[in-house]
Amino acid sequence: MNRLSRRTFVASSTLAAAAPLATSVFAAPVREDWIQLFDGKSLKGWHRNPKRIGHGTGGIWKAEEGTLTGEQDPPGSGNGGILLSDQKFGDFEVEIDMKPDWGVCSGFFIRGNDQGQCIQMMVDYHDNGNVGHLYGEGTGGFNTRTFDINGRLEGKKLVGMETAKHRTADEVGLVSSCKPDEWVRAWKLNDWNTARVRVVGKYPRITTWINQTEICEFDGGTSRLKGYDREKVAKSLGREGSIAVQVHGGLGWP
Repeated sequence: MNRLSRRTFVASSTLAAAAPLATSVFAAPVREDWIQLFDGKSLKGWHRNPKRIGHGTGGIWKAEEGTLTGEQDPPGSGNGGILLSDQKFGDFEVEIDMKPDWGVCSGFFIRGNDQGQCIQMMVDYHDNGNVGHLYGEGTGGFNTRTFDINGRLEGKKLVGMETAKHRTADEVGLVSSCKPDEWVRAWKLNDWNTARVRVVGKYPRITTWINQTEICEFDGGTSRLKGYDREKVAKSLGREGSIAVQVHGGLGWP
């Protein structure tokens, strides 16, 4: 994202070790038995993609005023990338606060690797976008969104959300999905929103929430979603991976 759309995710981050879930990321205050990933002051425990990937050489990442911010390097150049946790996690639950500016195309990566492959919770916060459903980043391009989001603007101010292109959960290979109006009610406009993702299994069963509203549930062992190959995904990502945030590469992301 460029200089106009720098702020991505987190006020603070932690992980929980509650069996069988090995991990979670959370915004302050730190919960008992949860592991803090982002300390709000530095990038300790995180690294940029070490080699160029499809989105770029890594982007610019800063810890400032208790938040983690990212932008293209240099701003507006099209050169983005990802910031990955040094630790890798298998079965986990992650929670993160996010406040994307309207118009950005970003993502929250789970079981990610340094090559930029992952299963992504989309943070496509723009017209014809989606926040909360899943996408196969570098792992087949499968997409589980059951609806698109569009913004209502008054001048340059975002004043509301609408949805379009509605599909059923079955049509996109999900076990379940929220209804579009449920997502609109759950999302806090121009404010911080808490996302939670649970990941369990070799062929991961993934559930996402926004502000405690369940957005979708995906069963990687049984889904027949077009473009999804469970063996390819398992081989590409392995049983464990990093948690990562993204600055989208390319021009046109305000």
